[in-house]
Amino acid sequence: MQQSFKKIAVKIGSNVLTRKDGTLDITRMSALTDQLAVLHRRGIEIVLISSGAVASGRSEVKVSRKLDPVSARQLYSAVGQAKLINRYFELFREHKMTCGQVLTTKENFGSRTHYLNQKHCMEVMLENKVIPIVNENDTISVTELMFTDNDELSGLIAAMMGMDALIILSNIDGIYNGDPHDPSAEVIREIAGGKTDLSGYVQTGKSAFGRGGMLTKCSIAQKVADEGIAVIIANGRKENILIDLLDHPDTVCTRFIPAAKPVSSVKKWIAHSEGFAKGEIHINEGAAVALLSPRATSLLLVGVSHIEGEFEKDDIVKIIDAAGRQIGVGCVSYNHVEAAQLLGERDLKPIIHYDYLYLD
Repeated sequence: MQQSFKKIAVKIGSNVLTRKDGTLDITRMSALTDQLAVLHRRGIEIVLISSGAVASGRSEVKVSRKLDPVSARQLYSAVGQAKLINRYFELFREHKMTCGQVLTTKENFGSRTHYLNQKHCMEVMLENKVIPIVNENDTISVTELMFTDNDELSGLIAAMMGMDALIILSNIDGIYNGDPHDPSAEVIREIAGGKTDLSGYVQTGKSAFGRGGMLTKCSIAQKVADEGIAVIIANGRKENILIDLLDHPDTVCTRFIPAAKPVSSVKKWIAHSEGFAKGEIHINEGAAVALLSPRATSLLLVGVSHIEGEFEKDDIVKIIDAAGRQIGVGCVSYNHVEAAQLLGERDLKPIIHYDYLYLD
């Protein structure tokens, strides 16, 4: 099954590319580039989501005064991103390959137009055998505008590009059934689709140099797998790990089994759009039952009890049931003024069509 992957997204985490002193691990970076080159020569399309810009810049700049976290991140990433992409460029060039830089922000995924523009850019790169190297633009992404970390970004990229698999490289072998430092703990080798609760196993601490933790990885991995994309969490510090993952099914890692039923590209975008929601659609119990039934059902105005927030047509909104629980997100067919005036009406177009609806 592993060898059938034709398109993969590979996310390399901060703790894979960063030494204990916080500087960039060039040796590890070179080894991973060598492996990516092998896969590329096999005809596999690759999108690389790479951390490491802040670590790369930290060793280059000596600050004159203590900086707040946001200023430090902006400074180090501005310098480090140039150094990081140049290093990748030289490493890939040794293999007679070309890479290109794609810097993005969370806001770029909130607009369908910006989303499609990014997708087109990377499609053109792949068509011309150029490896896109994607990173968050930390110079302008601050506080609430930031991704949780590059795991969240990698999930968005894998879904956007219709990848067969997303490989998340961390500094441990996968998801453990206990504390990874406990000798009796073992890696969970496979996780089936659906909403398996892993919070009892997963450590909630954040990595030393990244912003996210293993619980974030699990949440994103499950969502991406539910969209029909295989997800693998593995140890990026192991020699030859990328080749082994694709060639040897017994390689130690955690594999999230992808859903058999494919999800449309629009639904994939909506599935990751909760953070861009402009308002809330509150629905009655009957509407909730209908939406959560096995049948493909749109959300009708007659099922809406009230709305919150100000949104325009085609904006993303959260769907809240009568108990106050979020059950999904969707793309609205009306703005907030029209929706408020038409609440309870029958025989009108849905406020959220099934094709533009994602249920949690």
